[in-house]
Amino acid sequence: MAGERIKLTVKERESRGSADARRLRKQGIIPGVLYGKGKSSYAICVPERDLRRVLTGAGGLHAILDVVLEGQATTHASILKDYQQDPIRGHISHIDLQEVRLDQPIQASVTVQLIGEPAGVKEGGVLSQVQREINVEALPMEIPEHIDLDVSGMAIGDTLRLADLAPVEGVTYLDNPEETVLASVGLPAREVEPEPEELAEGEELPEGEVPEGEAAEGAAEGDAADAGSGQQGDSGTSES
Repeated sequence: MAGERIKLTVKERESRGSADARRLRKQGIIPGVLYGKGKSSYAICVPERDLRRVLTGAGGLHAILDVVLEGQATTHASILKDYQQDPIRGHISHIDLQEVRLDQPIQASVTVQLIGEPAGVKEGGVLSQVQREINVEALPMEIPEHIDLDVSGMAIGDTLRLADLAPVEGVTYLDNPEETVLASVGLPAREVEPEPEELAEGEELPEGEVPEGEAAEGAAEGDAADAGSGQQGDSGTSES
């Protein structure tokens, strides 16, 4: 569970804008926004090393962050609402934090983690994870980091849906239980060689081309004609 609370000290930014954000990133500082419980919001920034520390802890991306604005005593219990990544390096480049009440449920996306080796895979089947995340609702302190799905009993042709996922106390699954497919085991795909294309009725070949069958037939007739002319030439030759 994401029950661990981690303190995170952030600093308020004096200005917003892409130029200011780029300057901060060059200094190893990640810009972001802290959204309050009302309409208030704060432009913030936090050292990348501090952000990495709290997001790689036991609670992962669902950790409850006790956010403290530098120079203030008030603690804002918050969650990571959203984040952006650098498309090249993969590092987090911007964060959105959302202040929450710990006694009111919130909605979040949680990863489904497959455990075990399906019996069907041992027989030559292929396991596919169709849906990797599901939407849940729970109190902030009870949002799980991930939910395990045991696939060891799956045979070839079997499918597991959300309805087959074991319930987690205090957590409500929000997706359609019958239509949300989580995993399946099927036969490996077979490679099918493409068949020669046939001309549709009335379709003409490009100039200079003939159908394959006629080309082979014409070549055979040509060979026979060459052979016949050779024989005639030989018979008409005499030694002097």
